[in-house]
Amino acid sequence: MITSTSNDRVKKVVSYVEKSKARREDGVFVIEGMKMLREAPVLQVSEVYVTEKFVSGASEEDKEILWRYGAEEVSEEVMKKMSDTQTPQGVLAVIRQYAYTLEEVIEGYNQEAAESGKENAPLLLVLENIQDPGNLGTMLRSGEGAGVTGVILSKGCADIYNPKVIRSTMGSIFRMPYIYVEDVPPLVKELTAKGVHTYAAHLKGEKNYDEFDYTQPTAFLIGNEGNGLTKETADAAEIYVLIPMKGEVESMNAATSSAILTFEASRQRRG
Repeated sequence: MITSTSNDRVKKVVSYVEKSKARREDGVFVIEGMKMLREAPVLQVSEVYVTEKFVSGASEEDKEILWRYGAEEVSEEVMKKMSDTQTPQGVLAVIRQYAYTLEEVIEGYNQEAAESGKENAPLLLVLENIQDPGNLGTMLRSGEGAGVTGVILSKGCADIYNPKVIRSTMGSIFRMPYIYVEDVPPLVKELTAKGVHTYAAHLKGEKNYDEFDYTQPTAFLIGNEGNGLTKETADAAEIYVLIPMKGEVESMNAATSSAILTFEASRQRRG
């Protein structure tokens, strides 16, 4: 059992939790909780840490999973040091990061996608400068629910492997192909050249979002929480779409906008 918070392995895990640079350099990220560990692809799991208290109350199935990974027992103090939450769940794992190509993101890795017609068309999210980790994680989670096949992020977005993003995805991080790009406008033009229709969520949209056909290959462009899309990115899109609002609300939360648009596409593809 590891009992010292000064242990080299413990300090390494702490660096993965706290620093995007450490995660990037070693190509890993950290998850917490048994639910996330059950969903993690076996080959991506690098290290697992568990407290004695958790093991004592775990089911036989969970114990089998933990020992399969050679889980290392740590003290409660060490687990609290490594955890990003106020109340650790007692299980923490280091996971190898993913590497996707643009083609994989466009086509999607979802093996359960419906075999016929409309539901097979790519449905993408292009996110520009999304700063809030909770928003980003929620977008991945709701995106998976709506059938999004891949996510493209600008370099100004939050780190997708930030612990707060990981928690908000509720496991979608394991199933949603993604890629970061240096410059969004050229990427949008490339999508158009590949036959993907690009729609910018924008207050200057002249038609409401539900007046378009999303059964074809589709990408929704969602901008920064406070400033929206940059002019260059918005102008690169084929069409501006408007989410109409009543009252005195001027703009929609980025994650909410993403959910509204992608679930409208999902509704059309079921029809």
